[in-house]
Amino acid sequence: MNTSLINHPCIICCRSTSMWCSRCQNAWYCTPEHLQSDWPRHRRECVPINTQQSHYPDTIPMPPPAQVELVPVIALLFMPHEERSRVITVQCRPQGTVSQGICPSPLLQEFFPESMPNTIILTQGLNGEPLRFPLHIWYCPTSLQRGSPINRAIYRITNGHASKPWCGPVVVLKFNGSRRQGYTDAGSNDLPALSAYFLAYT
Repeated sequence: MNTSLINHPCIICCRSTSMWCSRCQNAWYCTPEHLQSDWPRHRRECVPINTQQSHYPDTIPMPPPAQVELVPVIALLFMPHEERSRVITVQCRPQGTVSQGICPSPLLQEFFPESMPNTIILTQGLNGEPLRFPLHIWYCPTSLQRGSPINRAIYRITNGHASKPWCGPVVVLKFNGSRRQGYTDAGSNDLPALSAYFLAYT
């Protein structure tokens, strides 16, 4: 069958065309750009045909899947063997859309190779004052339970006066507001609130 003789209206502009979506071969487009612009709608109905079929010369390749764009954020890292905390960049994977208000998920596996980290959300700072930007503390529960070496960076910011030593790595991210829908950059100005928390930890 000569597919070049088949003419259908383009879904976008109704111009006569013999090119279709190469994935489902059921939607007609006069240009790859029109397929690209219609893809957010068309992808919901695009069912792949049998991939064993031969390729037709008049098909338009479907757009590549959308890449999830990671969001970098500055965090504080407290490593057990280091004397001071340091500033690091953590990549976060968005969850849902911005309008849904779901906080992105930080990719922290490299800092917690032994187990899944637990989290604490610190909403109060010195003297019980509410924090405008709550702090999200990620830590290794197995390090705390088995008595791993004391975290020297935390020992230093508490001057060794914490009632219970903190063990294992700790990563601190800073929420961008009290609704906790995303992160903003953490920094040294967050150390006093963290020091107060680590001092009170039991």
